[in-house]
Amino acid sequence: MDLSLQVKVLRAIQQRAFQRVGGTSEVHVDVRIVCSTNRRLEQEVREGRFREDLFYRLNVIEISLPPLRERKSDIPLLAARFVAQSGKSNDRPNKHLGAGTEKLLLDYAWPGNVRELENAMERAVVLSDGPTLAPSHFPTLRRAAGGEAAKPPAGGMSLGIRIPGSTLADLEREAILRTLEAVGGSTSKAAAILDISARKIQYKLKEYQEPGALVPERA
Repeated sequence: MDLSLQVKVLRAIQQRAFQRVGGTSEVHVDVRIVCSTNRRLEQEVREGRFREDLFYRLNVIEISLPPLRERKSDIPLLAARFVAQSGKSNDRPNKHLGAGTEKLLLDYAWPGNVRELENAMERAVVLSDGPTLAPSHFPTLRRAAGGEAAKPPAGGMSLGIRIPGSTLADLEREAILRTLEAVGGSTSKAAAILDISARKIQYKLKEYQEPGALVPERA
């Protein structure tokens, strides 16, 4: 939020009134404000990007939500919810976590937090044929848990990328190709899972023209 806008927000909070764009009179309100951020606002204040007076005006009751790896008891509950949600949206109902899968989920660090967990559940739902989601439906998690180094395919780049030292282009390529593999080459399904356009996937596939690197494309 621009500093000039922060001034207006602070004034509205303090006076409990604001003026509409193009309006001539003040509108008085009685509201409760809930804010969220993934930034450290104390540091933003020190570096001059966030007004100190607005910070203390908003910071009446602070709730710190730790990363997913620090609240592992939430993982099975969230996973079950995402499985049911993905099963419904992908017309694959009645899926459930199999033996050993929950331990795999609990052992993983989830650097992408809840969004990564949600995407992993959707990929597993789409990838699985039967009702049970087994550890084999989570290849990325299994590789991370085992710490095994990925071997590059003949004539191509490695698809078992470890994040340290990888470029953003490498990670993007990994995500696109692995998701396409999980959905049987359907660009439309992969686009829905990755939250990008199918056209972008098709454009990227033209860049990845390497023997054995692509999976068959289906509509």
